[in-house]
Amino acid sequence: MRPRCIPAQKQSRRPGMRLEQRIAPIQLILCDVDGVLTDGSICFDNQGIETKTFHVRDGMGIRLWQQSGGRFGLLTARSSHIVKVRAAELGVDIIRQGFSDKLPVAQQIMSELNLSSQQVCYVGDDLTDLQLISEVGLGVAVADAIDEVKSAAHHTTLAAGGKGAVRELIETILQTQNRWHEVVRNYQGQ
Repeated sequence: MRPRCIPAQKQSRRPGMRLEQRIAPIQLILCDVDGVLTDGSICFDNQGIETKTFHVRDGMGIRLWQQSGGRFGLLTARSSHIVKVRAAELGVDIIRQGFSDKLPVAQQIMSELNLSSQQVCYVGDDLTDLQLISEVGLGVAVADAIDEVKSAAHHTTLAAGGKGAVRELIETILQTQNRWHEVVRNYQGQ
């Protein structure tokens, strides 16, 4: 079964390397928050407390990725308490906030986990994501990312940020790595 969001003829930016080849070694997904796990809106209540809206299917996708042995982390330029809350709820233990220069932070994470850049996927939407998207094995832009990020990315999701893009990506990776059927079977009780 061909993954639903990867066109069969889709090629990566680098000649000779198909998207499927980029996906095969992925073990770690690093993800921006605002504009990727959320729609980019930042709301404040009357007490000045920041709120964000996360898509429940993205959360389920993160859990599915973790249950199938993958690692997941958040790497964001802003700092927000609600990101810590959401990460704790999902069991995400790799959280780096307040870093607009994301590449050195990602390299430190890769070193700590003993992973090469080819084993890492990064998902972003804006200029602070541009350099890292170009340096990892699988750089992904959400559908409503800025044009420069889409041009640098190896893949662009069909869904927009905060609208299930991360879930779509995780399903694509698991399908391409031939692990999706096992995930589904676990929920069918087989």
